Amino acid sequence: MKADRLLSILLLLQTRGRVPASELAARLEVSTRTVYRDVEALSASGVPVYAERGRHGGIALLPGFRTDVTGLTTDEARALFILAAQGAHQALGLDGALGSALRKVMAALPAPHRPAAELAGRRILVDPDRWLGGPRPAVDLDELQTAVFTDLRLRIRYRHSGETRLRTYTVDPYGLVAKAGTWYLVADRRGRPQLFRADRVASAAVTDAPVRRRPGAELAEVWAQLRRQVEERPALVRVTARIRRERLDLAVRILGGALTGPPRTGDAADGEEGAGGDGGPRHAAEDGWAVLELGYPVLSAVRQLLQFGDSLEVLDPPEARRVLADAATALTGLYAADGTADGVADGVADGA
Repeated sequence: MKADRLLSILLLLQTRGRVPASELAARLEVSTRTVYRDVEALSASGVPVYAERGRHGGIALLPGFRTDVTGLTTDEARALFILAAQGAHQALGLDGALGSALRKVMAALPAPHRPAAELAGRRILVDPDRWLGGPRPAVDLDELQTAVFTDLRLRIRYRHSGETRLRTYTVDPYGLVAKAGTWYLVADRRGRPQLFRADRVASAAVTDAPVRRRPGAELAEVWAQLRRQVEERPALVRVTARIRRERLDLAVRILGGALTGPPRTGDAADGEEGAGGDGGPRHAAEDGWAVLELGYPVLSAVRQLLQFGDSLEVLDPPEARRVLADAATALTGLYAADGTADGVADGVADGA
């Protein structure tokens, strides 16, 4: 462990220059005293490292000192060759650079580690896209990347969800985040953090003005804050529905974001809740059915459930049942005109 820590300190100093001891301690998850002991150990082994006290002090290597340090373990080599986000490299225009970098890393690896690293790249594949996601719109990240890496303000024309008109904003970017195959720009607008989906940015222009980020704020923590706001947003409409057991797995995959709890199937493992909760016998998980609890931001969003036809029935609230009944009636009128889809429409109406 100490050898790995000494190597990490050496690599950090080579890439960062002077680094405060407190920062090294935080990165390595040790005390500042341990960092100073490690620095003494590096110095005793012949590495020209020194510490400067004072407000602008820190730990640094003598100017011009470089060492060719690979020091990769077998697991570290494997990790580099498991490309966990191939789509991200392609979207950023870094496919070629990534391939070149991996070839250089392979050449620098100790010979015993090379077969394991090469095998990991062939045996492990991570696909960041969700099932049934459908085709994604093309995203141009060039201007967004430029603003992020040059620390300049960005002027964007942006379309919010459910709107057709474009709004113009000047934002202070922290960085780009790829989540489940979707790219987001994380930025401050008027000093407050905000998420912008990259595929809704109609145009972007980098300004000449330097970015104005909040002091001490970093991409990871701003993203975590925005993600919590999305995930913890209260659902205004609570819906109880039952679904046929053979469609349950599919429903969980499709409705995952709307589910507010695990399905109740009436199995012994589910306890007694499914057999007689506050909702009364009608909400119990009967044979062949499972009960779902869902949450939607608006009542009209329950139309999502129509895709399950007569395999799913909304039990509560009555307002949600009326929304689905009205939608099913509209579908019946649409398809009954030529008489070719009466059966399908009737099935949807029965399910609602």
